[in-house]
Amino acid sequence: MKSRALAIIFAFMSIFAIAQSSAPISSANKSLPQNKTAQNGDSVPKPEPIAWRDILPLGETYQVQLDTLLHNFYRTDLANAYSLSYSTTGNLGSPSFNNIYFERPEEDLFFFKEAFHHWMRDPSNFEWYNTRIPFTQVAYHTGSAGETGQDNLSATFSANVNKQIEVGGGINYVTGKGQYNHQADKEFSYRLFTSYMGERYQIQAAFNHYDYIAAENGGIANDDFILDPASVQGGDTKVDARTIPTNLSKAFSHLIGHDLYVTHRYNLGHYKEIIESEEDSSYIEEFVPVSSIVHTLTYEGASHRFVNQSSQEDHSFFKNTYLTYDGTNEVSSYWALANTVGLTIHEGLSKYFPMGLGAYATYEVRKFNQVVDTFPQSSSLTPMPDHNIAAQTTQHALWIGGQLWKRQGSWLTYEANARVGLVDAVMGDIDITGKIGTKIPVWNDTLSIQGNVLFKNTTPSFFYKQYISNHFIWDNDFGKTRRLRVGGEISFPKTGTHIHAGFENIQNYIYFDQECLPRQESNNIQVISATLRQNFKVSIFHLDLEGTYQLSSNQGVLPLPTFSAYGNFYLLFPIAKVLHLQVGVDCNWYSAFKAPAYQPALISRYNQDEIEIGNYPFMNVYVNAKLKKARFYIMYSHFNQGLFGGNNYFTIPHYPLNPAMLQLGVSVDFAN
Repeated sequence: MKSRALAIIFAFMSIFAIAQSSAPISSANKSLPQNKTAQNGDSVPKPEPIAWRDILPLGETYQVQLDTLLHNFYRTDLANAYSLSYSTTGNLGSPSFNNIYFERPEEDLFFFKEAFHHWMRDPSNFEWYNTRIPFTQVAYHTGSAGETGQDNLSATFSANVNKQIEVGGGINYVTGKGQYNHQADKEFSYRLFTSYMGERYQIQAAFNHYDYIAAENGGIANDDFILDPASVQGGDTKVDARTIPTNLSKAFSHLIGHDLYVTHRYNLGHYKEIIESEEDSSYIEEFVPVSSIVHTLTYEGASHRFVNQSSQEDHSFFKNTYLTYDGTNEVSSYWALANTVGLTIHEGLSKYFPMGLGAYATYEVRKFNQVVDTFPQSSSLTPMPDHNIAAQTTQHALWIGGQLWKRQGSWLTYEANARVGLVDAVMGDIDITGKIGTKIPVWNDTLSIQGNVLFKNTTPSFFYKQYISNHFIWDNDFGKTRRLRVGGEISFPKTGTHIHAGFENIQNYIYFDQECLPRQESNNIQVISATLRQNFKVSIFHLDLEGTYQLSSNQGVLPLPTFSAYGNFYLLFPIAKVLHLQVGVDCNWYSAFKAPAYQPALISRYNQDEIEIGNYPFMNVYVNAKLKKARFYIMYSHFNQGLFGGNNYFTIPHYPLNPAMLQLGVSVDFAN
């Protein structure tokens, strides 16, 4: 596997490098910025590539930073490094969940997708580029070897046909054989994107496809192999992870889906004359957009398949079996098509109208498909609960909404979005979000202050209300979930300080109970959270610290770790002014709590009240480097295993983290 991945990466690098270095410049590219020569003979640097994302649903753009930084590049390939507290079934690319409440994704129409949220792209995080020159970024990460190896290959390519037109694409391919038995996974996704950003007409389009397959071992059969190996191995304290028995051996989950996003607009405005050269008093005309007519189309679809080829393990692992005793092979799926039309007035028309303003209407059609129980039920199966679940369900949704924003300037910026549901599935739904910020000059630096608010009164997604499968059936009449969140953050780069605090009140919160069935808590639940990031620097010595305190008023329904922390001590220095090194050791830790368990048939978490996990330091030692356009690292992850910190390195009950292993990675940017 590793040799194939290496062959792929070098093929990509060669093809893109050859294409970029040898391709002739077409007449369309003659207007692109070239390397010019200044009056003193020095070459003027080529403009750096830029990237942007869209604010849905009207396609307003905002710039984002390209992933070219040295700092903490090595953490890209750690399954539990995506948050201060992250729960994972262990293997890279396997189902994972965020334990920091305010970082969790919004509820999706298809709850199966949450387990792979970190790896997913959707219209909210699609990216487009203006590279001016062809740009390619290729990255490859690997860890361990042989039967336990893992590989992660990604590539992004973008090129401008001319100043207005850009095309590009990318892939991501993750494979992990797993440190434990029956844990292998494979994730493949690709994306295609293009944009035309003219003066009057603009269009952005992107398509994303993903295909994730993960073996499901149901967790290890006896936690003492990790917690107290001597007790189950006749006094031997060394554990070979591959010898630990697991609950399932012939089961897997398969999630496959795609997203299509197209937004285009026609700008209305006028031309004004601006001075091009003061020496000869020459003028050029510049187009000033005043308003835009916008149309946005989104299409999303996905299917989840769970397969267990062992009927014996199917009977012993699952409490209920409703449809067949011959193992399980079932599929649930959905698709949703939405069209939005809107009108916007651009920001900064005059000092009397400094904000941008938009109004829109969105119509969406959704279709849900699931298992059909058309055969008479055998007396040997679990009696089926009463239900009125159809094999196919179609929903219609209509919203009207508006947006208000002011993103220019520093002393006051704000954004607000509000929409109201009018028909069928979203009748009476309310969705309001907003934020306001300011920047204050202090000590030759800038103090940033921002506040945010969220209010949602939303209908639960369909599969929380009705679902049928071989092992789980429910038919619920859930009410709307109401959430009110307020928060704020302060950032001061000069002292390396960032503070974030938030409060949320939730009514009718939906969760999976100890039987892994969805339940709705009618009482209010409050969550309070505060995060502090503080970076220290003395010469080449750095210490980055981050801690989060969060409190749930009902830990039995919404369990959260009270404290989560991350520390990174490192040396950052250059060698010969071209090679930059980051050498250090880091640690993730969070307090013990009764973390939710994992159900493989639903690739979801559910509450349990027997096992505490946490209070374990997960530590890595690393050398991280950057040489011009190349980044690379070598890391020994989880190096403290068996040395100190204890043995309770579970983040989900019965699913231990990977043992210590050597990991390598490299990322190269090509821009010619």
